[in-house]
Amino acid sequence: MQDNVPEAMPKFFETWCEKFDHVFGRASQRVGFRQYLAGILGQSHRKNILSMANNTVNGDYHRLHHFIHDSPWNADELNDRRLEVISQCRQTRIKAGFSLIIDDSGHRKSGDQTPGVGRQYIGQFGKVDNGIVTVTSHAFDGTKGLPLDIKLYKHATSLPEGKEDPAFFKKPELAKQLIDACLVRGLLPGLVLLDAGYGNNGPLLKYLEEKELTYIACVSSSRTVWFQLDGDNQPQKHKLEDVAKTLKPDAFVEVELPLDKPRKVWTAVISAGLPKFIGKRIFAIQINTPTLAEATEIDYYITNANEETASASFVVKGYSQRNWIEVFYRETKGWLGLTEYQVRDEMSMMRHWTIVSNAFTFIHYLRLNGGLRR
Repeated sequence: MQDNVPEAMPKFFETWCEKFDHVFGRASQRVGFRQYLAGILGQSHRKNILSMANNTVNGDYHRLHHFIHDSPWNADELNDRRLEVISQCRQTRIKAGFSLIIDDSGHRKSGDQTPGVGRQYIGQFGKVDNGIVTVTSHAFDGTKGLPLDIKLYKHATSLPEGKEDPAFFKKPELAKQLIDACLVRGLLPGLVLLDAGYGNNGPLLKYLEEKELTYIACVSSSRTVWFQLDGDNQPQKHKLEDVAKTLKPDAFVEVELPLDKPRKVWTAVISAGLPKFIGKRIFAIQINTPTLAEATEIDYYITNANEETASASFVVKGYSQRNWIEVFYRETKGWLGLTEYQVRDEMSMMRHWTIVSNAFTFIHYLRLNGGLRR
């Protein structure tokens, strides 16, 4: 059924689109933006160009393809304007002291003609597969979570000169670029949250400390720390998992995580040195049972917060905010077609992802301003 026509959309859809008209220099581009955004928001199960054109009254595949592939407009300007729009509204403005979440996400992509494609770990499926990975930054302020920026990770095999290619950046290097972009926007996070793929990267943690940013990062159980165990005359190098095994049961305190479905964890904190770092850092060991011997889930974290601040509750509740990112990926992949672009060049892919972020923000803009209730 053809149900997506901009003229039939509620008035608040046109009001939203008008906020971005100056990004597009031509009337045809403004029409294209409305049609593409309406297609992303529409009820069609598939969100590729062909499906959106077929499900739009007077839809035309070639016009939509031209808009996303050939028309001269800038995705960065559209994204900048989106963040400017939310900053102008009290309900949607990102609150001071927000948490900046850095994450990556992959999806399958066949062939070898799409930029960035390669055999790499795809978290959605929990295995190595042929696909594409993006690195993203998000803000969560306790009330709302919104996407900030996105970078395409270009797998070495997709580049002419492999890892020596000037366009090749490791994921932690892309993370630095995203953090820089956040700071340039004047957004100063109270916390930076990183999973183990980034938390195990020493240069990235040093970069955050140089920027005077507080972080909580997941680290691997085999992470080496300087710690004095019983029998050591002075601090020695030990794996975190070996240190954890020496902790007494009363070292673990109960903490309830503020999730959609609250759950209890037990966490111990220790102070230990980190190789190649000056001074000590706080490490937390989180388990899903009162004692380590019974635990079936064990997570390890590091933070550069001071000892007075870095309690067990601070670390695990702070890090639990990363769960919001799963909501973003679930909604954009499941409902808004994040991975269903029908193009094979980087500029067009970035445009598609930028409009999906725009659609996600539009929905939350309405929710926070009461538009959906009206």
